[in-house]
Amino acid sequence: MAQKRLNKRQQRLERQRRIKKKRRKRLAIILIEIIILTGLGVVAYGMFVMDKMDTTILNKDKLEVYKDTGDYTNIALFGLDSRDGKLDGGVQSDCIMICSIDNKTNEIKLVSVYRDTLLKVTQEKYGKANSAYNIGGPSEAIALLNRNLDMDIEKYISVNFNALADVVDALGGIDIDMTEEEVYWTNGYSVETSEVVGRGTKDLSGAGVHTLDGVQAVSYARIRYTEGMDFKRAQRQRIVLEKIAEKAQKANVVTLNNIVNKVMPQISTNLTTANMLGLAAHATDYKLGEMSGFPFEVTTCEKVKNHKGSYVTAVGLSQNVRELHEFLFNEKDYQPSDTVKQISEDVIYMTGVDPDTYKSTTDYSYKSGGEDSEDGN
Repeated sequence: MAQKRLNKRQQRLERQRRIKKKRRKRLAIILIEIIILTGLGVVAYGMFVMDKMDTTILNKDKLEVYKDTGDYTNIALFGLDSRDGKLDGGVQSDCIMICSIDNKTNEIKLVSVYRDTLLKVTQEKYGKANSAYNIGGPSEAIALLNRNLDMDIEKYISVNFNALADVVDALGGIDIDMTEEEVYWTNGYSVETSEVVGRGTKDLSGAGVHTLDGVQAVSYARIRYTEGMDFKRAQRQRIVLEKIAEKAQKANVVTLNNIVNKVMPQISTNLTTANMLGLAAHATDYKLGEMSGFPFEVTTCEKVKNHKGSYVTAVGLSQNVRELHEFLFNEKDYQPSDTVKQISEDVIYMTGVDPDTYKSTTDYSYKSGGEDSEDGN
């Protein structure tokens, strides 16, 4: 009898252990999934989380959706240069990414759109890619991607500086191998970032692997004054993303719940509960594939007709869009739309950067792990 009671107790403890393990795994994979999607944030499973998020509804007619890209889910990700918590416009999008999920293979690819890229930011004007969010919020920023890149994006997620810092701190920091130059500029950026986030940090010293806290990680992701400038900054942002995902995989349930409760109010999205459930259904199968920056063939241009400042310039936007569709959707010999072809011709006229006579030799891509900018930080 005693042995029978002992066996029942062991069976009960084993069931509880399996339930806890299953619950922990479920929370972790959902959080990791959305960390991958946002590059900065975390989303948990259930209505109680959705209630904490700034959920918006966008007018699809204003998104300038091009033709369906097929068996892919494409989501726009925006990291906002928001000092006062704004999420829905009036701020620059320091980080612009396209997250593309292959619904057949569950592979996720990320492309960083360099924020200083000269593109058609509205129906009437050209400018830096990051200005679209400032002009018209997520609707205009999504329309920018669809208009210039022949995309079919309808969904987005936006987060601010504080969200990234909070996630990194909750995870106990992230380890990043840094150069002496990156250490110097991270310390410099940390002064302002500390004021924005509302907490201090310490200076780093010497090249090598450093465990960055939230303020330092945000500052590292903002650096633009090194070799590679904005191209290199996007690469750093993707490195931070990968490090967060790696650390989240090892986090316990309490830590993940704390992140959810703190970060959710700092996220704006038009993903519905049904969208979340659909993504979560395949969370265990998702795998992070290649990452890169856009444009692929690129240069900088200091003289742009009727514009001031320095611009990232595609060496042939049409050709870059072809490469983008092959990279994301495996579309061989993709033919860009007439809209993209016209924008490409306009950029050539404004910058003088003609792909027939100019050859870009710089490669700022970061496979398996790109970018952004505007005037200022």
